[in-house]
Amino acid sequence: MIDVLVVDDDFHVAEINAAYANKTAGFHVVGTAHTALHAMHLLENRHVDLLLLDHYLPDRTGLDLVRRMRQKGMCSDVIMVTAAQDVEVVEAALRYGVLHYLVKPFTLDGLRSRLNSYTELRRSLQDAGAGTSPGQQQIDRIFGTVRSPATAPTPPAKGWSGPTVDLIRQVIDRAERPLSAQDVSVRAGISRSTAQRYLRYLQESGSLQLSLRYGDAGRPEHRYARTSKARQEN
Repeated sequence: MIDVLVVDDDFHVAEINAAYANKTAGFHVVGTAHTALHAMHLLENRHVDLLLLDHYLPDRTGLDLVRRMRQKGMCSDVIMVTAAQDVEVVEAALRYGVLHYLVKPFTLDGLRSRLNSYTELRRSLQDAGAGTSPGQQQIDRIFGTVRSPATAPTPPAKGWSGPTVDLIRQVIDRAERPLSAQDVSVRAGISRSTAQRYLRYLQESGSLQLSLRYGDAGRPEHRYARTSKARQEN
């Protein structure tokens, strides 16, 4: 099992990320932290293979934590899971050896693809073996596993309907606020499951942007709105 530490200042987001990781085969969350100080304490007292790390922490930034880890000789791998999109942050993440950079909000499939590529990286390194001299082809394979090639979004289901896509876009465009799948289901006159599939497809294709809203029970609800680029194109 790959031991994971989830670090995020938002308690709800940390729980979601931990649940996502635990749902991915081969991964086990050993703890969550909401500050850099708490994360460092956990790293010093238990084995951690991988951090799912937010950049915006209340005491230090996530990259400050990574820098401190490296100074202390800690070799835990890092996947950034953050809303930070500044090029300076992304560049620093590359320099500190961050393996993947996932921008919030994201889907389970988005995180799972990064975790699966991390599993493949570890497998490739194990296949190479310590103390060996892998050839160029094997080295290319190792470096290739840390890349996340963009993949085209798949249609929501076999026999998916173009008019249904247009209908959902119209419902979203006419709304005065981001809508949930239930909202779209009622306004479009389709089932909630159908609305969910089409909304996920449109979000992955870049037509919709996803945000999270927390209810009274603390459970997140996905809400969708058109991206500014999509509105301009229309």
